[in-house]
Amino acid sequence: MKKIVLSLLVTAGFACASYAQTDARAKAILADVSKKYRSYDVVKTDFTFVLDNPQAKIKETQQGTLIVKAKTNKYRVAMTNQELISDGKNQWTYLKEDKEVQLTNADNSGDALNPAKIFTVYEKGFKYNYTGESKVGGKVYQMIDLAPVDVTKSYFKIRLGIDKTAKQVGSVVIFDKSGNKYTYNVKKIVSNVKVPESTFAFDTKKYPGVEVVDLR
Repeated sequence: MKKIVLSLLVTAGFACASYAQTDARAKAILADVSKKYRSYDVVKTDFTFVLDNPQAKIKETQQGTLIVKAKTNKYRVAMTNQELISDGKNQWTYLKEDKEVQLTNADNSGDALNPAKIFTVYEKGFKYNYTGESKVGGKVYQMIDLAPVDVTKSYFKIRLGIDKTAKQVGSVVIFDKSGNKYTYNVKKIVSNVKVPESTFAFDTKKYPGVEVVDLR
């Protein structure tokens, strides 16, 4: 389970291009979300992650922070036991309990799947459908279901909850074929935050004793 949280951020399909389905209501909602998100430089998001598999009697909850500079494909995801960092060229996966960092090349292709595109998850490779509104904690969310065009994906559905007032992604639920459900609930989004470029790189000097495994 050590890598599953961050790998799902990647596996979910964070990429950008044209829309894949003609649901007019869903298309209009998602277009507004994209327009707002793309007007930002750096976005910081606090979120809660829940892994739920009733059959296997597994339920795990973690808190996390995501800092994204989407225009340059840079990001940093920090959670309880792991971090995922990219400077746009390299990607570091830091497994805290193992004191190990795995270094790989960042994928900057048009189909790259990574957390830098988390708020535009729906823009390529999906059919989508507006399913109505849901009220949670005084907020109204517009619910949209995404189905991957590629049926060989490990998941069969992603459910987005769009904050109707803020026009922002409030939740992402990934349903995979093994019975796992992965839920990301956005607690707070801060736009155009000021962070140093060093945020998007792993500095080994700050982590003495950590082994770097270069897989490039």
